[in-house]
Amino acid sequence: MTTTQAVLEHHLTAFGGGDMDEILADYDDTSVIITPDETYRGMDEIPNFFEGLFADFAQEGAEASIDLQKVEGDIAYITWHGETPDNVYEFCTDTFVVEDGVITTQTFAGKIDAK
Repeated sequence: MTTTQAVLEHHLTAFGGGDMDEILADYDDTSVIITPDETYRGMDEIPNFFEGLFADFAQEGAEASIDLQKVEGDIAYITWHGETPDNVYEFCTDTFVVEDGVITTQTFAGKIDAK
């Protein structure tokens, strides 16, 4: 059984590498990502959440840093900030519910300002 900490570490590494296949390995068809603007359900919709982020952070000079990381049982929580040539990610937060090695539920919110 994969621990919540291991899933979170895999997820952060995949995100940092802009690796869509690896990031999607953390989800399944029952997974849900909830944001203030939209809810993404299952493997058909979840890639849509990451496409824009990956494109933004793939640009030269883009960077992101984790400010806080906590794991408690099946819940992982992070806060982070970053900057790309197009946007300032002043404060962002994700919460992950991990069950049987899969992110079943994720929430995301952030203060993101265009440059």
